[in-house]
Amino acid sequence: MSAIPQLRNDGSLRHLLTLEGLPRALIERLLERAVHWSRPLGATAARGTALAGRTVAVMFAEPSTRTRVSFELAARRIGAEVAVIEVQLSSRLKGESVLDTVATLESMHVDAFVLRDADATVPDLVATHVAPHVSVLSGGAGSVTHPTQGLLDAFTVLQRKGRIEDLSIAIVGDVRHSRVARSSWQAFAALGAGDVRLVAPAGLMPDAGEFPGCSRHHALESGIADCDVVMMLRIQKERMVEAAIPGAEDYFAHWGLTRERLRKARPDALVMHPGPMNRGVEIASEVADGPQSVIRDQVRNGVAVRMAVLEAVLGS
Repeated sequence: MSAIPQLRNDGSLRHLLTLEGLPRALIERLLERAVHWSRPLGATAARGTALAGRTVAVMFAEPSTRTRVSFELAARRIGAEVAVIEVQLSSRLKGESVLDTVATLESMHVDAFVLRDADATVPDLVATHVAPHVSVLSGGAGSVTHPTQGLLDAFTVLQRKGRIEDLSIAIVGDVRHSRVARSSWQAFAALGAGDVRLVAPAGLMPDAGEFPGCSRHHALESGIADCDVVMMLRIQKERMVEAAIPGAEDYFAHWGLTRERLRKARPDALVMHPGPMNRGVEIASEVADGPQSVIRDQVRNGVAVRMAVLEAVLGS
């Protein structure tokens, strides 16, 4: 749980640094508002003017396409001005600290910062130093938290299944290093999921004290048996070495989600992946593009969910 208070005195959302500890009712309100923003107007995406006159700075110190562009589109579609700061090209490389950069942008009347950083402490640090009217949103912090991804994953399941309660949800792959796994589990748990399974090789399973209440499985087939949702996670080559996995082919042979393995889950099970996907490593293309896949829905829903979050922290 973040040590930084995320709610204002009136209970409204000021910062979004983590989903841990957020009231279920607040999460449900965000997702209900995302329903509104997910409804296209004919061939045109839903738009609004709630953030007219507001400015959002998007500062990513790690590469990103989906999350960064999603936040940019979300802010613009509800009327905000957007400043995109390429951190690797900014004055931080000249020795200016992140707090100096933030203070400079605050002087230009930025109202909210969306931050991604490999250092998990950066969003909290910034949140402790911004002016009282300024909000900070995490776009992904280290391996610890990615709150809007957790919200959009829950939203996608609700959209297709109508509920989270009583569903069996398997999170498969490099759970140990995954901020997505942590935030999605927090969202599912907050919304009443009773059967969340962690499915991973021993070297990629999180420490015993993490993910309380989740069952742990060291074989893919048994881990996803009769599941309603199968969420695959990206694995990086350096993590294979760390977990003593010989290589991508070996990983796919034991842990890749194929059409045959998917049959172990329920016939109407959803297949999810936060991206970017390594096709033929953690998931077969025929599954990623198949009828049970909601991967493109996740991308689409990311904009609606981020519109709801930005509206909540900056709307009047």
